[in-house]
Amino acid sequence: MTATEPKCSLSCRIFVFVICSKSNRYRGDMTTGDFSANAPHVSRTAFTAAAARAAHLLVDAEPFIFSDTLAATLLGGQAEELLAYHRLHGTHPVLAGARAEAACRSRFTEERLTRVNSGIDQYLILGAGLDSFAYRTPPGRFRVFEVDRSATQTVKRELLDGAGIAVPPSVTFVPIDFETDPLRECVVQSGLDPFRPVFASWLGVTMYLTREAVAGTLAQLGGFAPGSEIVADHLLPAQLRDAAGNGYAEAVGPVAAEQGEPWRTFLSPADMAGLLREAGFDVVGQAGQRESVAPRLWHRTDALRPATLSALTHARIPCHSGGGS
Repeated sequence: MTATEPKCSLSCRIFVFVICSKSNRYRGDMTTGDFSANAPHVSRTAFTAAAARAAHLLVDAEPFIFSDTLAATLLGGQAEELLAYHRLHGTHPVLAGARAEAACRSRFTEERLTRVNSGIDQYLILGAGLDSFAYRTPPGRFRVFEVDRSATQTVKRELLDGAGIAVPPSVTFVPIDFETDPLRECVVQSGLDPFRPVFASWLGVTMYLTREAVAGTLAQLGGFAPGSEIVADHLLPAQLRDAAGNGYAEAVGPVAAEQGEPWRTFLSPADMAGLLREAGFDVVGQAGQRESVAPRLWHRTDALRPATLSALTHARIPCHSGGGS
């Protein structure tokens, strides 16, 4: 591929690209010769999600919504191809929408994770992919548990090694088959302390699951210690989206289904709040894309615009003693 000629048509590659960047489930396999035979199949979605974060710093103007300074590095040999689409067609609403979505949900999550005096020092990343939090933040405060499929984790570790980035002792990789393995049991066996609060992020996943599977995962997370928190995102039903959100969904949703990753679950904020309460959480706050970051960050000269497509929910398992949380 040259800098001006992507390998196939824009109409094909843009939509495959963005579908992947919206998903952290990694069910579609990408075969690549860039990695060892121990991990011959790694999902393309881990790379395209990182590409959306990396491209935000390359294509969009300041103020940046989120600065993932290692995202491009972790793309390894895939960087040139994946970032070329954003450089050449960055104003396309689908690509701009992917960058806005990735940047907003990451900032919303990490602002709540890293706030002062939370009392939480365990961080559980569900569908970690090429998440770089543990490698671009000072060590010491958090023990990080990266949960994902074994093949994706193998490739991530090779990319880290190739970039000369050491895996801190505070990071634990937890290989899981999301369809069959018991989440809570796996992370506890890997060293997570279930008697101390944990912060869980669950981004880009719920739309690919059945409502029953979403509820089941939340129930497992609800079994952690009082004071534990979660940030999760979810796609909104069509009647709650704006024109931009519906346009995005109408363009990307059918292609997601063709690629074997249909959007199965759409939840209103009230729906998600209800599922969380059933699992033992109290809702702390909910936000759409526009409300998820400071208003000043939408005073922009680039193509990023907030869309009503998805929502984020921050919730906490209440601490009953003393009546406060």
